[in-house]
Amino acid sequence: MEYEKKSFFGRLSERLTDTIMARGKVDEDMMEELEEVLITSDIGMETTLKMMEQLRQIIKTEVLVNPENIKKHLKEIMIGIVDREELSLITKERPLVILVVGINGGGKTTTIGKLAYLLKKQGDGILLAAADTFRAAASDQLEIWGERNGIATIRHKEGADPSAVIFDAIASAKARGTSVLIVDTAGRLQNKKNLMLELEKMNKVITREYPDAARETLLVLDATTGKNAVSQAKEFSQVCDLSGMVLTKLDGTAKGGIVFTIVDELNLPVKFIGVGERIEDLKPFVAEEFVGGIFDE
Repeated sequence: MEYEKKSFFGRLSERLTDTIMARGKVDEDMMEELEEVLITSDIGMETTLKMMEQLRQIIKTEVLVNPENIKKHLKEIMIGIVDREELSLITKERPLVILVVGINGGGKTTTIGKLAYLLKKQGDGILLAAADTFRAAASDQLEIWGERNGIATIRHKEGADPSAVIFDAIASAKARGTSVLIVDTAGRLQNKKNLMLELEKMNKVITREYPDAARETLLVLDATTGKNAVSQAKEFSQVCDLSGMVLTKLDGTAKGGIVFTIVDELNLPVKFIGVGERIEDLKPFVAEEFVGGIFDE
């Protein structure tokens, strides 16, 4: 499967190509300009320096003088940074419970709707659990996405215990023979202790009531927030055991470089990327195709 030709990183593709191909030779001026392009595209300083160190070593070892070769090797280095092979795949084990975490307003509910659509299309039976009982209208929004997909949503009244929602959702999933249960959770990162306790309690309920179920905990991040998304990833990694992340709004942002930073610094694989507003605009992450999109390939 190939991604649609969208500008995942906004102007990054154009800037990299201009920097590399506008020069007739490989020199330190070009390398410094490349470094600046990467850093200003929200690829963190440490990750950028790692990339540039690898590139300089290749130039030295292979005595590269043709800028076109620089483009080829930079692409390979970037793939190496974000490629986590099997870790980037959603588990094929069933039954499966997917906990979706992330700050409010980051695209959690929309991502759940798109993920439900994608998994249902692949043949899974899906059930949604509205365990974000703290935020007003969160359950309503999730239910709307469920209705769009022809999928049931288990919900309680606002302010209810999220673990009680999961308890009922698991019972319903078992009764229906559902293969995938997707759980929306609260995004109250400003109170990490409460959020941690809440997530721990929910996981205990899942372990007790659904011991045969495989588990995924996906962090949804809005790519347009740039370096703030890196901070969110670090914060959430402290309160729950993340299995991967979903990067949304990569269809027109100059801040897509956070993908490299988060994967490199936290060793957290990307599972899916959001590339548009349509329900089908959630794509499984493939490192070669993703980086290829940066280089217009």
